[in-house]
Amino acid sequence: MTSASAKNVFDVGKYETVLRTVETGCCTTQSKLPVPPPKPLLIAMPSEAGEFPLLVFLHGYLLYNSFYSQLIQHIASHGFIVIAPQLYTLAGPDATDDIKSTVATANWLSEGLHYLLPPHVQPNLRKLGLAGHSRGGKTAFAVALEKAATSLNFSALIGIDPVDGMDKGKQTPPPVLTYVPRSFHLDMAAMVIGTELGEMKKNPLFPAPAPKGVNHEDFFNECQKPACHFLVKDYGHVDMLDDDTKGIRGKATYCLCKNGKSRKPMRRFVGGIVVAFMKAYLLADSSDLMAVRDGHETAPVELKTIEFLV
Repeated sequence: MTSASAKNVFDVGKYETVLRTVETGCCTTQSKLPVPPPKPLLIAMPSEAGEFPLLVFLHGYLLYNSFYSQLIQHIASHGFIVIAPQLYTLAGPDATDDIKSTVATANWLSEGLHYLLPPHVQPNLRKLGLAGHSRGGKTAFAVALEKAATSLNFSALIGIDPVDGMDKGKQTPPPVLTYVPRSFHLDMAAMVIGTELGEMKKNPLFPAPAPKGVNHEDFFNECQKPACHFLVKDYGHVDMLDDDTKGIRGKATYCLCKNGKSRKPMRRFVGGIVVAFMKAYLLADSSDLMAVRDGHETAPVELKTIEFLV
């Protein structure tokens, strides 16, 4: 996955990328890992030498981290290391264990990550972002709101169509939304991405995947500045996943959610806007984020809403 020169953040970046799968307690070719990760990981990283900021990426409800391979490689191609833990295989409605697993993964980074990276790829743990999709978005916000403390400090928070339950008054534990405007005390910049089709039912038998009252709009309403909100028109809740998601769960992503015409435009947008946001708040370069806000950088999707709190 490479490009000689990216035209903008929505194109593949300048770095070739490597994708690595790591099981808990796994072995390297030399020996057993001294500090194995608490959860299985999917790691996307540049193949070239350098010191790179990190993004911890949390998957959606009952999805696999491998379903986000193309998305996290897009992000990595712009000079980031992306760590995507598999938080669980099966889970009930309570996200408490998701939060604990995310904290455990974040706390492991400083002790164990360097064992999994080649010597020429160095993580910059002072520049750390946290992102999550769907229930992973709720988990990311819960960790940022210090439902559980981490040893590292995150500087950027991203919710990709985050969901806090079935409906207002039917939040899943632990609830994150308070329904008090600007009540999130995050101590970091936040970005919320929403999908127009996410709040619509695919058919009467199944609920909407991101229903009104517990979705992107509600999360952004509780964010304090600096924060931004993008609502994507004509795309659905899982349209940022890989083109081909295999197995029963992969097929279900097409059956249970309303989808756009294809996944690639939405995936390019999510990857690009995450890169722009991370560059702004981890690398002090807001040019791409402002270019998207002001319409100078053309997004691959139509944006129904663009809001900034500055």
